[in-house]
Amino acid sequence: MVKSKVTTLPEMRSMNELVDFFETHDMGDYWEQMPEADFQINIKGRKHLIALEEDVAAQVTRIAREKKVPSEVLINTWLKEKLRKAG
Repeated sequence: MVKSKVTTLPEMRSMNELVDFFETHDMGDYWEQMPEADFQINIKGRKHLIALEEDVAAQVTRIAREKKVPSEVLINTWLKEKLRKAG
């Protein structure tokens, strides 16, 4: 029976060193030495795609660039303002 070779994870001084190391090594060889990760996922967050006419999209893109914000942020801001006034 072949014994599996245990490989010790070298000491890393930075995240870049760690990334560089695993560019050339198999993470599976070090799996038992990896720290547990704890994170939460918000599965309720949703995005909705809405079609825009070409000229409207171009105008929004131009204005968003001028204001140095993403088009999505600009459109959401405008829609929220409009909804507040309508409600």
